[in-house]
Amino acid sequence: MNVFEFAMQMEKDGENFYREIAEKSSDPGLKRIFNTLADEEVIHYQTFKKLFEKSGAKAVESNILDKAKNIFSEMKDAGGFDISAETMQTEAYKKAMEAEKDAYTFYESKANEVEDENEKQILLTFAREERRHYRLLENVLEFISRPESWLEDAEFSNMEEY
Repeated sequence: MNVFEFAMQMEKDGENFYREIAEKSSDPGLKRIFNTLADEEVIHYQTFKKLFEKSGAKAVESNILDKAKNIFSEMKDAGGFDISAETMQTEAYKKAMEAEKDAYTFYESKANEVEDENEKQILLTFAREERRHYRLLENVLEFISRPESWLEDAEFSNMEEY
């Protein structure tokens, strides 16, 4: 199995995991965040598939943190949300963070191994994307642990782009 086949499987597994978390989420805003993460994994999968098939794919960086900021802002404006059920999924969120960390570490490592400069840049782009996903999940966990104060202080400076 080459690096792109392995990456395709990682992205497919990620999509399935995020869809499962989204289905279990009771909060519409968090549900949207996890579906957005799943959609991102589909885009990653398609890019790696094109690379595997040697069709000259290029990696495009997303604006997922901006999307998430908007969703968190909408949640703040809506008020009155109950995230108590979300705390039951804390372990799933932590597992997702571990998977994202494994992914960005893997892509960074493989970028150092490939000789083709285009492939190297694509792998580094995906490493940055996975770091953004990790940061977003970190914010979800922080939000769940202290929603009122997190949203009141929501300048989102802790969601800086990588």
